[in-house]
Amino acid sequence: RERTVTILDQKSQEEIKVRAVNVADEVADFLKDREKDLLIATILPATDATYKEFVVKSKNPLWVKKDGKIQKIYEPLYKEMAFVDKSGQERIKVVDGKIANASQLINVSNPAATPLKEDYFTKAKAYGKGDLYISPVKGLYVNKTEFEKGKRFSGIIRMATPVFDQQGFAGVVTLALDVRHLAKFTDNIVPTQSGYVVEAEAASGNYAFMVDNRGFILSHPNDYHIAGQYADGTPVPAITDKTSAESMAQKGEEVLNLNQIGFMDPTLQSIAREAADGRAGMKEYQFAGRKEFVAYAPIKFYSTDYPKPAGFGWVGMNVDVVKFSAYASATAKKIQSEAKSWITTIMTIIIISVILLFLIMAILVRGITRSIEAEIPLEAQEASKFYDDEDDDK
Repeated sequence: RERTVTILDQKSQEEIKVRAVNVADEVADFLKDREKDLLIATILPATDATYKEFVVKSKNPLWVKKDGKIQKIYEPLYKEMAFVDKSGQERIKVVDGKIANASQLINVSNPAATPLKEDYFTKAKAYGKGDLYISPVKGLYVNKTEFEKGKRFSGIIRMATPVFDQQGFAGVVTLALDVRHLAKFTDNIVPTQSGYVVEAEAASGNYAFMVDNRGFILSHPNDYHIAGQYADGTPVPAITDKTSAESMAQKGEEVLNLNQIGFMDPTLQSIAREAADGRAGMKEYQFAGRKEFVAYAPIKFYSTDYPKPAGFGWVGMNVDVVKFSAYASATAKKIQSEAKSWITTIMTIIIISVILLFLIMAILVRGITRSIEAEIPLEAQEASKFYDDEDDDK
C-alpha cells in the first residue's frame, strides 16, 4: 500500500510538471500570434471601418459563469486599437468594439493623459521598423474587499510598433490585449483535474498561476495578489517582509512578487530564480503555514522587452501537499478497488463459463445418445434383448 502511494505521488508530480510545461508553451504560442496580429495591423488601411472590423473579428473563447451555468463565449481579443500620428495624437481609435469620436482622441505622448499612465508611444517611437513594444500587464488594482464582493482584475497588455513613410517615422499602431485571454490559460484549470473551471479556489491549494519576468503575479485565483496600480498610476507596492505583509494585509492589498517573498520561505525565491533562468522543475515550500508543492515552467516567448533567458515569465502549478497525498491515496484506493472489482468479475465469468460448459456438454451427450438410439432399428433392439435373455439362461 505505501509503495503504491509513493509511486503514484512521483508519477502525479511528473504529470503536473509536464502539464506546466505544456501550458507555458501554449502561452508562448498565443503571444507569438498576437505579435503577428500587430504586424498585420501595420499594413491595414488606417480607417475607422477597417480597424473596427479587425477588432470585431479578432475573437477567442472565454469560459464564464452566466445564469448559473458555465458557458464558453467568444470575446474580442483586443480592448483597443489605435493609430497615433508622429506627434502622439490619436487619429483613429476603436474602444470595446466602438469607434471613438473626435472628443475621445487624446495625445498619448504625455503618459499622464492616458487612462493607465502609459509611456508606450515614447518607447515604440524609439524602436526600429518591425520591432514591437510589449508592456507588462497594466490595470487598476483590485483589493481583497473588492475581490470578495465580486470584482475581478481587468487589465491589458499594450502592444505598439512604429510605422514609417518616405519621410521617416509616421506614427505608432497599438493594440491593447484583454488580459483575460492570457490569464485563461491558468485561471480555468486545476493541476490534478483534466476538465475546465471558471475559477479555481486558492483555499483548496490546488490551482495554477502565472508570473511575469519581473516576478510579479499576473494571474492567480485571488486577484488581490495580481500586480496593479492606483488610479493615479502609482504601482501598488508588493509585500517585501513580514512587517509590510501585515500592514498591507490590513488594507486588503497583498501584491506578490516571487522575487521578494523569501521571508515566507527561501524556496520561493529559488523557484523564481530557476524559472527566470529558463528552467522547468518542481519543489516543495511553505506558504501561510501550509506545505505546498509547485511545478513550474518558463514561458519561452522572447522579445526586446522580454529577453532570454527569462522571456515573458513562467507558469506555476500548485498543489497542497497534504491534500495532494490524500488525493494520491484516494486514487490508489480507487485503483485497488477497481482491480478487486475486475478480479471478482473475471472469476465470476470463469465460474459461470465452466458451469455453462458442463451444462452444454451434458446436453450434447444426452443429444448424441438419443440420436444413436434413434438410428438403431427396432429389430436390432429386440434381438439384443433376445441375446441378453439367452445369456441369462446360461
